[in-house]
Amino acid sequence: MRNPDTLSAGQTTRNEDTPEGLAFAIGAYGLWGFLPLYMKAIAHIPAAEIVVHRIIWSVPVGAMVLIMLGRTATLREAFRSPRTLLMGCVTASLISVNWGIYIWAVNSGHALDAALGYYINPLFSILLGALVLGERMERLQVAAVALAAVAVAILTLESGRLPWVALSLTFTFGLYALAKKRLPIGPNQGFLLEVLILLAPALAYLGYLVASGQNHFGVGVPFDTWMLVGCGVVTAVPLIFYANGAKRLRLSTIGILQYIAPTMIFLNAVFVFGEPFGRSRMIAFPLIWAALVIYSISLFRQMRRRTLAQ
Repeated sequence: MRNPDTLSAGQTTRNEDTPEGLAFAIGAYGLWGFLPLYMKAIAHIPAAEIVVHRIIWSVPVGAMVLIMLGRTATLREAFRSPRTLLMGCVTASLISVNWGIYIWAVNSGHALDAALGYYINPLFSILLGALVLGERMERLQVAAVALAAVAVAILTLESGRLPWVALSLTFTFGLYALAKKRLPIGPNQGFLLEVLILLAPALAYLGYLVASGQNHFGVGVPFDTWMLVGCGVVTAVPLIFYANGAKRLRLSTIGILQYIAPTMIFLNAVFVFGEPFGRSRMIAFPLIWAALVIYSISLFRQMRRRTLAQ
């Protein structure tokens, strides 16, 4: 695997799609799309315990990748920088909460809410950019965000409460992406930094589970143990694939490919898990899909203007 941080200037500034980047990105989103099936297989294990093992077993996978890429020096520098460590704590906290909500949602019959959350996420990122970074929203983007807001309102009116699972996933991942941009190290190093920061509390909680006899690792059927170990692979590999793919693709291409994962989650929820797709969802989801089409059009227009301006 070639280190994306060492791509030549020519490769970076051409802003072109590459077959390698496409393979990485499709691999990442495809793995994320199948993740609900993996999590459903261990639905009898509490979400918090699964998160703990996602953290613990991601460490050796992430470390192996950095060693192969020869980027360990940057990570050591990060641990000597209080600012980098502070930002790492913020991103680590956000992604761990996101993982916990996602696992609980899938294993508790709310996979459709998880799909909705990740469909809304790019629209939330636009709003976040405008509110936090002062980025100007185009008319089409305002229309897309407004449609998403209408969809959320419909779901709220139908159920009598906010779709908190979807919104929590949207907010945590959107804020994670924003904080990640401010983390002054590469994506592969950043991932390992995050799981290393989370490692101590994860081990402490695992110790509590073992002491109280509530753990599933190494107890009972071997299937549970191996699936918990595999959590590190299914966590680290798609994130690393995505990080490397994003550096080799245009923003517009990533913008379209990102719908693969929530679409696969949606299909799994309806056709595999048999979750109910009621009247409010029949209205809300098409509104979200329409909003995403509008968002994609605005994205292509932005990219075209930038290309013509060069």
